[in-house]
Amino acid sequence: MSVDELLDSLDEMIDRSWGLPLLGGRCMLDAERVREIIDDIRLNLPAEIRQARAIVADRSEIVRNAREEAAAIVRAAQEKANAMIREDEITRNAREKANDIMTQANQQSKEVKIAAADFVDKLMHNCEEAMAGSLGELRQARQALRKTGRKP
Repeated sequence: MSVDELLDSLDEMIDRSWGLPLLGGRCMLDAERVREIIDDIRLNLPAEIRQARAIVADRSEIVRNAREEAAAIVRAAQEKANAMIREDEITRNAREKANDIMTQANQQSKEVKIAAADFVDKLMHNCEEAMAGSLGELRQARQALRKTGRKP
């Protein structure tokens, strides 16, 4: 029997007992039977206390495991956040470096275009001067030829 059932037996025994007049609600009980029930309660009580202790121990174990798991989750989240921050920094640095490279490339491209235009302009100027000189020589040669061709 469980402790609750034994206590119910005691309660029933009191309800069925004889009341003694003029003694303020006192009653007569079978002392031997009351002692048996009390002994049974004592025998059953440690088992229930052990069960209660086991429940408390399980609860403590569950709480401890939950705390450890929560701490592990927090650590993992922090590590992931740190990794994301590092990745974001790497991405930001790469973008900055790419922008710097593009800026330098654009500047160099402009400089090369200007240098090429200057080179072509000088080349054309030199060519123009050479052609002007050749044209002058050609005119002189023609004039010389005309002069010599008029004299028979």
